[in-house]
Amino acid sequence: MTAPSAALPRHAIDLATPVAFPGPPPAATDVVVIGGGVAGVMSAYYLARAGRRVTLLEKGRIAGEQSSRNWGWIRQQKRDPGELPIMIESLRLWQGFAEVLGPDLGFRQGGVAYTTRDPAAMEGYARWVSLAAEHGVESRLLSRAELAETIPNSTDWVGGLITPSDARAEPWVAVPMLACLAAEAGVTIVENCAVRGLDISAGRVTGVLTEAGPIGAEQVLLAAGAWSSIFARRHGVNLPQLMVRSTVAQTNPLPEFTQVAGADDIFAWRRRLDGSYTVAPGTWHDFYIGPDAFRHFTKYIPQMRRDLSKTVIRPMSPGAGWPDGWATPRGWAMDQISPFERCRILDPAPNRKRLGEVTEAFARAFPQAGPMRLQRAWAGMIDVMPDTVPVLDAAPLEGLWIATGLSGHGFGIGPGVGRVMADLMLGRPVGHDLSRFRFGRFTDGSKIDLGPTF
Repeated sequence: MTAPSAALPRHAIDLATPVAFPGPPPAATDVVVIGGGVAGVMSAYYLARAGRRVTLLEKGRIAGEQSSRNWGWIRQQKRDPGELPIMIESLRLWQGFAEVLGPDLGFRQGGVAYTTRDPAAMEGYARWVSLAAEHGVESRLLSRAELAETIPNSTDWVGGLITPSDARAEPWVAVPMLACLAAEAGVTIVENCAVRGLDISAGRVTGVLTEAGPIGAEQVLLAAGAWSSIFARRHGVNLPQLMVRSTVAQTNPLPEFTQVAGADDIFAWRRRLDGSYTVAPGTWHDFYIGPDAFRHFTKYIPQMRRDLSKTVIRPMSPGAGWPDGWATPRGWAMDQISPFERCRILDPAPNRKRLGEVTEAFARAFPQAGPMRLQRAWAGMIDVMPDTVPVLDAAPLEGLWIATGLSGHGFGIGPGVGRVMADLMLGRPVGHDLSRFRFGRFTDGSKIDLGPTF
C-alpha cells in the first residue's frame, strides 16, 4: 500500500476533454435544458421522445462535474421514502439502457451493502428492511457470519444490510453514452455554451440568453447542479442550495473478492470494469463557507445537528469564482461574461488526508486483495438541499422548471428523475407523489424534514 500523492492523475472529464457536441445552438426551440449532468440529459431525452424540440446547453463538458465524479452506485437501499418509488423505476430504466447500450455502460447488479461496527445500527437497518418490503425491494439483514460469507473480510463488522438487486455503472462512461442516446432521440446538445440568464417578457420565461446569443423557448429546465442556486437567485428565485466536496479514488487492478459495492463509516468501495476498485471516504465530506451558507443557515440547522461530526468546515471555496465563493458576483449583465464562463467545470482537489484513511481501512478490511495503491484521485462538488432531497417542480416564475439538489443521490436516480420531469413539464401524470420535492416547501412554513434515519 502506498500513501496518496499530490501527483496522482485527476479526473478524466475536464476542459481538456474534446468537445463532443459543438453546436451551434438553434435560434429557437421548445425546451432549453440548462446543465449536462445525468438529470439534465435524461430529462432532455424523455422530452425529445415525447416529440418536443429540445436543446441542452452545457457550459463545460457533458458529465464534467458530479455526474461523472460519483461512486457509481445505483442504489435503492436506504433511500428517502419519497425518493424510493422513483428509484425503483430508475433501476428498471437502467436495466433497459444496459440492454440497448451494452456492457460498456458498466451496469452490473451485484448488490449494495452497508456494514457496521455498532450493534445499535442494526435497529435502523431493520427499519429499512420493513420499508423496503412494503415497496417490493428485497433488502435483508446480514449477521456477522452471513456478512463474512457475502463479503469476505477481516474487519470487526458486527453485521450489515444488503439489497442484492442494487447495481452499479461507470459514471464517466455512462452519462456521455446516455447523452449520445439523447442526441439520437433528437436533442440538440451544445457543450462549451454557458447560459448567462433567462429571457423574460411580461413575467414569463420566453427563452435564454447564452454566450452564443439568445434562444427562444417556451420552457426552460434548470438542472445545473451546484450552479443552480446562483443562477436562480439572479432572477429572484431563492433556492436554498449549498454544496459539499466529496473525494474519490481508483485503486490498481486487484483480485476479485466481491461483486458487492458497500460502505461502512470509514470507507466505501465499488468494483470497476477494469478490475480496479473505486474507493471513497464513506460519509465524510468538506463544506466551504460562503455568503449563501450564512443566507440559508437556519434552514440547515437540522442537517448540521445530524451530520456535523462527519463534516470538515473550511472558510472559503477552493477555487476562484465558484458558486458560493466570497468574490463570486451574484449579479451580472447578460451581455457580459458570466460566472458560468469564468468557471466552466468545478474540479476541486481531493482530500488527501481522507484518502490516507481510506487506503488503510481498505487494506484492513480486505487483506486478500493484496498490495493496494491508488492510481487516480479526484473530487466533486455535490449540490445539497436542507432536507437532502431534490427540488423537482415548477419554479415561481412561469416557464421555468427546476431539477436540482440531488444531494449525492443523483447518478442512480437520474433516469427516473428525467422521466418524471419530462412528464411534469408536459402536463402528464407522473405516476409518483412529488409533494416531498416541491419548491414551496422552503417558503410555505413547512418544517425541514430530514426523513427517517436508517
